Amino acid sequence: MTAFSIEPIGAVRSSRTDPVDDNWDREQSLLVLDPATLGHSATQGLSDFSHIEVIYLFHRVENSRVTYDARRPRGNLAWPEVGILAQRGKNRPNRIGATICEVIAIEGLEITVKGLDAIDGTPIVDIKPVMHEFLPRSNVLQPRWATELMADYW
Repeated sequence: MTAFSIEPIGAVRSSRTDPVDDNWDREQSLLVLDPATLGHSATQGLSDFSHIEVIYLFHRVENSRVTYDARRPRGNLAWPEVGILAQRGKNRPNRIGATICEVIAIEGLEITVKGLDAIDGTPIVDIKPVMHEFLPRSNVLQPRWATELMADYW
């Protein structure tokens, strides 16, 4: 396979500086986009959407912490061992995160959002508007451990 590189288009500004799970829905973050990378009109029309999907890099995960196999989510012995691709943990092979969050305000290349689970300084890789047609067209199924894990996340 061919290696590739991705350049950030901006960074997250948040009061949250530690990658600790849970209570992310209380957070408002500012997405500061780089004018050297994006044109001044890059966000034009984005305010017509209530939500965006932010793709970002878990930049503080050290190489030695990356998981390529199965593990127990959050190390919880009550939950089954599942592959890294069957969970949304930050210690992923390419350390890419994606979150759908609510748009609060947009001013030029700065976007205020609610519910982004990324810490201060997180590099932003891309932003996409959330459209009904890209959401699941059938019922979403998940195991009980995932529901338990997410109980306090938002």
